[in-house]
Amino acid sequence: MIAASHLTRQFGTRVVVDDVSLTVGRGELVALLGPNGAGKTTTMRMLAGLIRPTRGAAAIDGVELTERNGSRLRRRIGFLTEAPGLWDRLTVRENLEIYARLYDVARPSAAVDALLSQLGLSEHASMRSAELSKGMKQKVALARALVHDPDIVLLDEPTAGLDPEIAKHVRDLLEERRAAGCALLVSTHNLDEAERIADRVAVIQHRLLAFDHPDALRRRFARGRVRVRVAGEASRFLAIARSFDREASAHGAALTLQLADAEAQTSGLVRQLVSAGADVVEVSHERAGLEDVYLHFVKPDPEGVSA
Repeated sequence: MIAASHLTRQFGTRVVVDDVSLTVGRGELVALLGPNGAGKTTTMRMLAGLIRPTRGAAAIDGVELTERNGSRLRRRIGFLTEAPGLWDRLTVRENLEIYARLYDVARPSAAVDALLSQLGLSEHASMRSAELSKGMKQKVALARALVHDPDIVLLDEPTAGLDPEIAKHVRDLLEERRAAGCALLVSTHNLDEAERIADRVAVIQHRLLAFDHPDALRRRFARGRVRVRVAGEASRFLAIARSFDREASAHGAALTLQLADAEAQTSGLVRQLVSAGADVVEVSHERAGLEDVYLHFVKPDPEGVSA
């Protein structure tokens, strides 16, 4: 639905985003990961049509986002920036209704009421934005990004600094939007959150370093460590384990070994153990987490400027 094609952005001589290509499909949530200064926000601003790429293009349903059609295509996008940017002297309702009218929402008051209820903001509707907590401001900013019912949603750190209850509320709302067929691109530093909510993960540090399903990325960096628990003393079957790994060990009822390809070799290991009379109680794999994948790709950036 929305695509970046060889997006590049320079500020002076500094290349902040370098040849990034990725897609987000209908009903898909892509998590955009990277350290501060990696180009995540700049990438999202280019996709939203707020800044022009130095090279490359952003497109919606195959139509390139340009100065000529930008205003029309941007109506399909809801964008939450890292800073809420609300009008402090206006109430929550006034903030949202102004945006609803700017987007020509047919029934702005009704649309705002629905979002206030959905996000648990109804009782705060008459409060001025300046009086809200950080978490409440973030929820209002999210409501503003969704008030025109966009089919593409770009969210820059939507749960940053929020308490767990509000963060869960935001994740639930994202899940609802995904189920409704929205394309969602979410920038986050929360790797646990990304692992739970993302269909695909994009790791960026100026360039796109990895882009795949979380499970596929984890498999690429699986450590291959396998633990097999049997009934009785595991040492009876140590010779079998060492036919797979010379360094295999036995401790009590557990065999521990390293396999070159855990997914392909574990079934053969279990078959041999059972054939030798082992009662296999449990087999567990030590899997790489998304944090392992992230740290493999991301290196310290000596020029780490927020972008």
